[in-house]
Amino acid sequence: QVQLVESGGGAVQAGGSLQLSCEASPNFASVHAMGWYRQRPGYPREFVALIRDGGETDYFEDVKGRFTVSRDNARNTLYLQMDSLKPEDSAIYTCHRDWVYWGRGTQVTVSS
Repeated sequence: QVQLVESGGGAVQAGGSLQLSCEASPNFASVHAMGWYRQRPGYPREFVALIRDGGETDYFEDVKGRFTVSRDNARNTLYLQMDSLKPEDSAIYTCHRDWVYWGRGTQVTVSS
């Protein structure tokens, strides 16, 4: 059974940084894509970032230049480096594998 567990969320002031992690088990052997979505209060769930098996990345326009998605296949871990955080980035961030398996999410709160 595939399990995804996020970590690294927390509270930070505007302009600060956080790195989210998503540890996957079992390994990435057959994965095609992994990524992040977020759920902000009063908004539908929205795409944040994607990294394909070949390493190609895509980002939500609002986070381009501030967020970086990466993966470490040896550690079976997906990352989201978030810099220059804004209060509007406050949300529950959830990782997925192939849009089939999802984690439970980790809360990010950015104060002004």
